[in-house]
Amino acid sequence: MVTTMLTRAIAGSELSPRRAGAVTERNLVAFRAGGTYWWLVISGFAEPLLYLFAIGWGVGALVGDMTLADGTTVSYLTFLAPALLAAAAMNGAIAESTMNFFAKMKFSKLYDSVLNTPVTPAEIAFGELGWAMLRGAMYTAAFLVVMVAMDITSPLRALAALPAALLVGFAFGGLGMALATLMRTWQDFDYVGILQFGLFLFSGTFVPVSSYPVALQVVVQVTPLYHGVELIRGIALNQLSWAGLAWHTGYLLLATILGLAIAARRMTRMLCK
Repeated sequence: MVTTMLTRAIAGSELSPRRAGAVTERNLVAFRAGGTYWWLVISGFAEPLLYLFAIGWGVGALVGDMTLADGTTVSYLTFLAPALLAAAAMNGAIAESTMNFFAKMKFSKLYDSVLNTPVTPAEIAFGELGWAMLRGAMYTAAFLVVMVAMDITSPLRALAALPAALLVGFAFGGLGMALATLMRTWQDFDYVGILQFGLFLFSGTFVPVSSYPVALQVVVQVTPLYHGVELIRGIALNQLSWAGLAWHTGYLLLATILGLAIAARRMTRMLCK
């Protein structure tokens, strides 16, 4: 169903899963061949883990317990961990779909070569998103293993949280590619970094959104990471209603479709002149 929605969103584009998969496979082969790429992957996993230990344990000792919406009390470490998982999914997807995507498109001219094959710009967008998800899946699966080992969530809830984290990655991967097509120079990525850090700080990651002023709450609740944090935290801590599940999932699906549609259309305009 999602594929059908995406196809309709990118009206006029021919989509072949096999050709999109070939783009993902190309990135996987390049990944295996690159010796330094592993360090990027390890750093992507280590960063949220360091936040978890430093803030969850360090600051958590000062903050004390947190009271959830249903009155349940949990440690600050338990409150923080699902949000850091959502942030890790966002960071992994953005890292692959913005600067790496921009470099392939603008400087290495990789896609100019790819377009000499039957692969279309929309299939490049899908293939790159698939690769970003493979990379994000490595971060999120490893982080969930840590959460289970620390008794922050149960193995079954960790399994349920994994597709939610991948959906967060899909949303930010699509939006990241759309943003990358709007960038003119490397300096423009400073704005992406500021936006990413702002989302990380103010999406309910460290404190409940209800503690913000009402005007800021409204702004936060329209941003994608807020929905990712609420979705994963709700699943991991058993705090999510069916209506909440549908609302946050629907928002992230819509963000994915919108991002991919914009990215595919702009790539077609830029690469098929």
